Amino acid sequence: MPNHGLLSVSAFAEFSRTTKKTLHHYDTIGLLSPVARGENDYRYYSVGQIAFVNVIRTLRKMGVSLAEIKTLINNRSPEQADESLSHRIEKAEEEIENWVRARKLMITLKKMIHTVVNIDEQAITVQYLPAEAIVLGDLNDYSQGRNDYDALLTFYRTIADKYPKLDLNYPVWGTFSQERVRRGDWRWPDRYYFYNPEGHDKKPAALYVIGYGRGGYGQTKEIYERMMGYIGANNFEIIGNTYEEYPLNEICVPDDTNYLIRVMITVRVKRQRYKTKASTDSVGNARGSK
Repeated sequence: MPNHGLLSVSAFAEFSRTTKKTLHHYDTIGLLSPVARGENDYRYYSVGQIAFVNVIRTLRKMGVSLAEIKTLINNRSPEQADESLSHRIEKAEEEIENWVRARKLMITLKKMIHTVVNIDEQAITVQYLPAEAIVLGDLNDYSQGRNDYDALLTFYRTIADKYPKLDLNYPVWGTFSQERVRRGDWRWPDRYYFYNPEGHDKKPAALYVIGYGRGGYGQTKEIYERMMGYIGANNFEIIGNTYEEYPLNEICVPDDTNYLIRVMITVRVKRQRYKTKASTDSVGNARGSK
C-alpha cells in the first residue's frame, strides 16, 4: 500500500461487506471513488469510506436509486443531510409498520391452516374455545335486491371509514344469529367479520359444536343439516351466534368448489326438567287428602 491506513480494493470490499465489482461500478458512475491510486493504477480506499458504503447500501435497501443517492451526495450539507435523514426515517417507520402488518397477516393465515391439520372432516365435535379478537361489521342489508357481495363491499367500506388505520387484508367470514340457524336460513350471513389482533370486537369464549364440509362459498346446507341433527340428538341447544369460516380457501386450494368449510355453533347442554319422586308423592298426597 502506498500510504498507511489505505485499503486495497479487495480489502476494502471485505471490510465494507461489498464486492470489487460493485466498487468498480460506483467508481465508474462517480458515486464513490478511491482516494488514491498506486503503481499499475491500483485503487486504494480509506477506512473512513466504509461508513459511506454503509449509507449507500442502506439507502439501496430502502429503494433509493443510485442516481438519487449520487444527487444527495453531490449536494450534501449538514442541513440537507438532516432533512434527507428525517425523510428516510419517516419512510423507514412506514415500511416497518407495513412489514409488521404483513407478518400479522401471515401468522393469521398460517394459524388458520394449522387449525385443520389432520382433522376428521366428517366428524362433529364439541369444544370450548377461548375468546378471539375480531373486527365485526354492521348488520347486513339484503333489501331492494342486494346480495351477499353487495353486503361484503359495504362491510369493507364501513370498516375502512370506521378504522382508517386498520389493516383490512384479512380473510373475511360470516356470522349467523341463533334465530336464523334454528329456522334453517343459512344462505347469507347476518354480519361479516375477520380475525385481527387489533380488533375491537370479540368472538366469545364459549362451547361450540363444530362441523366441517367441502364446497364453495355458501355451499353449506349439508353441513348445517348434519350439525342440527347432532345438536338435537345430543341434548344441546343453540344459545348464541354461529361462525362460518373457510380455513382452506383460495389461498391454498385451487378448486373453488372444494374449499374446506368450518361451522361453529354456540351451544349449551339443555337443562333437565323433571319432578323428584318426593315432590310427586307430595302432590299425590295433597290431592288425595282433599
